[in-house]
Amino acid sequence: MAHEAGDDAPDAHAKEEKGPIDWFLSLFADVKAGEGLTAVVLMLDVFLLLVAYYLLKTVREPLILEGGGVELKNYASACQALTLTAFIPCYAWLTKRLARMTLVTATLVFFAANLCLFWLLATLKVPYVGFAFFVWLGCFSLTAIAQFWSLANDLYTPEQGKRLFAIVGIGSSVGAVAGSYVAAKFTAKQNPAVADSPPNVSPYLTMVISAGLLMLCLALAWYANTREAERKARAQKQKDSAPEEKPIGGKNGFSLILEDRYLLFIALLILLLNLVNSTGETILDLTILEEAKRQTPDFDSLSKAAQGNAIKTFVGPFRGNFFFWVNLVGAFTQLFLVSRIFKYLGLRAALFSLPIIGLVVYGGISAFPVLALVRLGKIAENATDYSLYNTTKQALWLPTSREQKYNAKMTIDSFVVRSGDLVASGASIAFLAMGFGVRTYAILNVAFIALWMVLVVVIGRENAKRTDASA
Repeated sequence: MAHEAGDDAPDAHAKEEKGPIDWFLSLFADVKAGEGLTAVVLMLDVFLLLVAYYLLKTVREPLILEGGGVELKNYASACQALTLTAFIPCYAWLTKRLARMTLVTATLVFFAANLCLFWLLATLKVPYVGFAFFVWLGCFSLTAIAQFWSLANDLYTPEQGKRLFAIVGIGSSVGAVAGSYVAAKFTAKQNPAVADSPPNVSPYLTMVISAGLLMLCLALAWYANTREAERKARAQKQKDSAPEEKPIGGKNGFSLILEDRYLLFIALLILLLNLVNSTGETILDLTILEEAKRQTPDFDSLSKAAQGNAIKTFVGPFRGNFFFWVNLVGAFTQLFLVSRIFKYLGLRAALFSLPIIGLVVYGGISAFPVLALVRLGKIAENATDYSLYNTTKQALWLPTSREQKYNAKMTIDSFVVRSGDLVASGASIAFLAMGFGVRTYAILNVAFIALWMVLVVVIGRENAKRTDASA
């Protein structure tokens, strides 16, 4: 298979000198000459992708409420999994025929066209467009981000990715925060004093704005690809800097996963991670509810409406403060710790970070199920998951083949993730029906984490073998 930009490129910086961007980024990671600009471009790419997603989330709720109400939301996750089951073979069909940048272009243009179509249908008040958009957005959020990281894995060698993914990942962390902030500004009422005052930006117009952001993402992806191709050509003293573009390979993602134990273990890791996180969220919800009741005088004697208001009054500020600390700790970890952990401790140590935190957190909660400990533990767990562990999961794909980077990764990051959500949701409903308390949930999570650690050992060994083989 012909190589593209990013293959065999570890010496592309050998005869370059560090520029201002390289020197500045060296504060956060080990950046070599000429690598900084591409890392910044990829960081901006995923930043805009996350901003677009968070803007679209503000459209999702009013649309589905208009088109059928909350009942339809209960079917959304199942429909998303079914949609992804059909999407994955179609994606494999495309990868069999298209080179990587043609694939990226086709996918992002398709998503942007979808948004324009949804804008038209929503404007015309077509029935059930809200439900269709709800399902579409759940699929888009997984597939678009999965494809971005497939491209980043393809552009960089394993050695480069372990150094530079920490910088690229900043775009994800900051994009989520910025997207939430911009979305709040868009949805804020023009005149808060008037009950039916329209929002600053129409929800339907937000679809068109997000489509424009996707086109900016596409332009950035092309620039990063072309720049890395030129750097590779200079390093190899080639006259033609254009990357050799051949089809990626179209084997079905499900088949790739079942044929390769490394990929199968990654899929199981994602399932366990979802299960532990979902169980932890249930623990947090139950503990918050109990604390809200405890802090409300004569809670049991209040009317249902008064009880609901009391819970909302407690939960709103608590959640706001909780998310603030998760985002702050996550951003700090991404900026200052991720690259250093990768450099001095390695990927295998990074793989152990979240299960070790989880073992300490849920072991403590099983002994002392109090809100202060649950809050502190979930902040540590979620902040690590969104920063260090997210970067670690992406780096697991660095020593895989190009076909695996696109087809298998798309399958795991979309279908397996959504299926994991369904399994976790079903397990949570079953556990609640059995009357499990906070302590029981915590003990269950300790058992899940023990299995997680076994997987981490196996994945770490296999990753080291593949990295050595590709060096």
